[in-house]
Parts: sequence; C-alpha cells; structure tokens
Amino acid sequence: MRLLTLLASYLSVAAAATLGKRAPTPGSLSQVTSFGTAPTKAGFYIYVPKKLAASPGIIVAIHYCTGSAQAYFSGSPYKTLSEQYGFIVIYPSSPHSGTCWDVSSKQTLSHEGGGDSNTIANMVKWTLTEYKADATKVYVTGTSSGGMMTNVLAATYPDVFKAGIVYSGVNAGCFVSSSGGVDAWNNTCANGQSTATPQAWANVVFNMYPGYNGSRPKMQVYHGSADSTLKPQNYQETMKQWAGVFGYDYNKPQSTKANDPQSGYTRTIYGPSVEGIYAQGVGHSVSMRGADDMKFFGFA
Repeated sequence: MRLLTLLASYLSVAAAATLGKRAPTPGSLSQVTSFGTAPTKAGFYIYVPKKLAASPGIIVAIHYCTGSAQAYFSGSPYKTLSEQYGFIVIYPSSPHSGTCWDVSSKQTLSHEGGGDSNTIANMVKWTLTEYKADATKVYVTGTSSGGMMTNVLAATYPDVFKAGIVYSGVNAGCFVSSSGGVDAWNNTCANGQSTATPQAWANVVFNMYPGYNGSRPKMQVYHGSADSTLKPQNYQETMKQWAGVFGYDYNKPQSTKANDPQSGYTRTIYGPSVEGIYAQGVGHSVSMRGADDMKFFGFA
C-alpha cells in the first residue's frame, strides 16, 4: 500500500512538472517558465502562430513603463502579423516596480552582464533552439522604456539581433546611473540634456561589447516633436549614436523626405542601415506602424 502511495505521489509530481514546462499553445499568449539562465526575473511570454513558418523569424516586442507583456500583446499589431508571416513573437515582461526596464545598470549595459538585456537575449536563444528558428531573422522593437531597451539590446547583443525599430526611446547608455542603480530614472537624459558627438555615443555602444567586430543591426527610430516625457533632443542623440556606429556622417544624411511615411512625418536616411522618422506634433509616444515594421524587418 505504501508503495502504491509513493508511486501515486511520484506520478503526481511528474505530471505537475510536465504541466509546468508545457509547450506554448499556438494561437495564444503563453508563459515560458524554464528557459535556461535567467539573471533577472523578467517574465517570458511567447506567441507562436497557428500558421508557423518552416524556419520562423522572431520579433521581440518590448512594453513601456506601467505596461506588461499582456498589455503589449493586446495593444500591438504583432500577433496578427505573426499569423500572416509565420514568425514568433516574444513579449518580455518587466520585473521592476512600475514595470520600466533596467536600462541604467552596468549589468544590463554589458554583453552577458547579468541584467534584463541578458535575460531577454536568453529568451531569444531558447526560442531559436526550441523552434529551429532562423537566426538571420531575429528582430527587436519597443515603445518608450521598451524603445530604450531596444537600443540597449542592439548595442549589447549585435550578434543576436539583425534589426531594431525604436518607438519614442532614448539612445543606448543615455540612462546610465552614476550610482549603478538598477532601473533608475535619469532626468538629465529624459530632458534631452545628455548630448555628445556621434563618435562619443558610438563608443558607448562599442564599450558594451568590447572586442566585437561582427555585423550590427540596422536601426529605425521614431520620435515625436511634442514628446514631453522623453524630450525630442533624444531623437537627435539616438541618430548621432547609430550614425556614428556605422560610420555615417550625421551632419550629411543620405536623404531627407518630408511627409514620409505620412503627413507631418519626416524620414531621414543616414545610410543603408540607419534611418530616423520624426513625427511633427506627436507626443509620447509615436503609434506603432505594423505594416511598415514588416517591410523594415524584411517580412513583407
């Protein structure tokens, strides 16, 4: 009898373990609780489309302050687009009070440094292995704090991400905390008072992954001229940074076109891998443009 009791208990525990690691359900937002090394407690939510491509791409979609994976899943167009194009969407969820992302600490601003950026990169690596996804089609986008993290991930994991689209963020390293604080607010940066040359901002990126000599993700940056949360100067500093990283002349962009991609927006192309879109009269933050994102990422 005791043997039967122990066997039943073992089977119950085994079943619970299986349920805890159950594969994500296609067509619904699912949480992944075991994905290898997770230096921080950022939540890992994933959307696997019902119509998954044979070798799918991956988009990491990162929420804003006060947001969540669930909120960004509901409020962004990527779940619908994933069914159309067959890619997987990863929705990280911030573990911090107020749900901003840590874009200020030395850990998150370093390759394999143990911060939120490290945890998100490991979500991608798990997904690549689990779904035999295409490592040449891994992209990242985000809004506000998620836009900041998009820049950070592009800087710290250029070997993982092939392109990034930033909605109303600040450049990588701008929010750095002088005290080393995790998820710290930086008024100087938010107010557009952290300014530097393109080369200086590029060096900030290079120092996040010293010795890396491989390719860098192409970048597209949106920002509103009436943004009172992350002042418009942050757009210019971000463009300086990525122009500097790629060796483009920030002061002599390749082209500038008004009313593109819509009335009141101006697209500035600095080179094949860097472009910015400045939205006249738009506050915080610029609305996501899913169809255009697909074009930039190469799905459409």
